[in-house]
Parts: sequence; structure tokens; C-alpha cells
Amino acid sequence: MDFGYDTEEKQPEREYRAPENAPIEPDPAGSKKVHFFKIFLFLMVAAYLLFNFFKVPILTQLGEYLVVKDRLEKADLIVCLAGNNVERGLATIDLYRQGLAPYIFAAREELPDGFAVLTSKALHYPENRDLLAGLFREAGIPDAVLLPEPEIATSTFDEAKIVGERVKRKGYRSLIIVTSPTHTRRSRLTFENAVKGQKIKIMMWPSSYSKFNPQSWWKERKYTREVIIEYQKLVYYTFKYFF
Repeated sequence: MDFGYDTEEKQPEREYRAPENAPIEPDPAGSKKVHFFKIFLFLMVAAYLLFNFFKVPILTQLGEYLVVKDRLEKADLIVCLAGNNVERGLATIDLYRQGLAPYIFAAREELPDGFAVLTSKALHYPENRDLLAGLFREAGIPDAVLLPEPEIATSTFDEAKIVGERVKRKGYRSLIIVTSPTHTRRSRLTFENAVKGQKIKIMMWPSSYSKFNPQSWWKERKYTREVIIEYQKLVYYTFKYFF
């Protein structure tokens, strides 16, 4: 007797499985990563090509920016900054012989470890300032021209501070600062900061005895290191002393 019910047993629904050879849909997240990587790679290659194309003018500008050279006139004092005694000392001798200043100042540098032991044993070892004084003496410059200074400077900032105090005591109105070419930009900023508020004319003179060349400095390891370190110090001095 049929009561209107479906007496046939219902079969369980089978999970649909795509045929094994059906194409696999790409992962959207994976596609974005690949796309981003391609863009990044393209930008890196483009930046590399642009840098190589403009490398020489860019690096030349970086070198030239560090060098400050002023037109010189007679001053009260020539300041020979510590370090690189030969190139800076020779440039100082030239300026003194031209009659551009009656006196020379050179600060004492930090003494090497063990120096006190040498002194206690009565052993003589010349300081860098002594070597510079000997160079001036050999060039015929009287000892009285090199002003005495007992205080030790450990940085360009210390040298500028010592000179700034001397300027106040002696009433100097103009200075010629002699140093290495790459050191002139930071030296100017440091000395201007040291005599801030005083009417002192500061003239920078990069030593011509240095072999630094703004148009090819990156070809020599010595000057590559020098430029990199100088920019690091310039940033450091700017945030620590000039603000």
C-alpha cells in the first residue's frame, strides 16, 4: 500500500572533488608578494643605474662641500690645527712667511698611553706639538712666534674653545685657520660657534700640501675613509654643539 511516502533510501551526498587535471587557482596573497618583489627589484636596478650614471658629479659634490677656502688678508693669529703635522705645518709656514700674521697657535694633543711612565723614568719623547715646533724652527720661524699653551685638546671643539678664550684675553679680531681640506667645513662651524657674539673674522685655509682631490677622492681608500668619517663627525657636531 502506498501512503505517499518515498520509500527509497536517501543516499548520502558525496563531497565534490575537482578532477585531478583541473587548473589550480593562483593564491592572491602569493601573487601580491611576487608583484611587490618585482617592483622592488626594478627600483633597485633603476637606482643602481642612475647612481652609476650620476656617480661622478654626486661624489664630486660631496667632496667639494667639505672644502672651504677663503680669500686671505692680514690677521692677528694663524691657528694650525692639530693632526697631520706635515701638510698643515707647511701651509702655516707659507702663510707666516707671507706676513699674514705675527703669531702662530697650535694646541697640544692628547698624550699617548704610557707617556707618564716615560716622564717618571726621565725618558724624553716628543709630543706632536714639539714636532711641529721643531718644523717651524727648521723653517727659520722664531720660537717666540709659536704661542705657548699648556692645555691639552682632544678634539676640534676643544681647540676652538681654547682659541676662543685666548681671543677674548688678547682682543684678537681676525684668525686664519689652517687645516686639511676635508676638515675645513666642520672647523669653520666649530670656531664660529666658539666665538659667537664676538666680532671675529674667521678665514679658512685648506693645506695645498694635501693630496685630497674632490674630483677623484673615492678612488683612494685613504680619502674615502677620510670623507666618510668627516661626514659622520659633521652630523655629530651639528646635533651636539651647533643647536
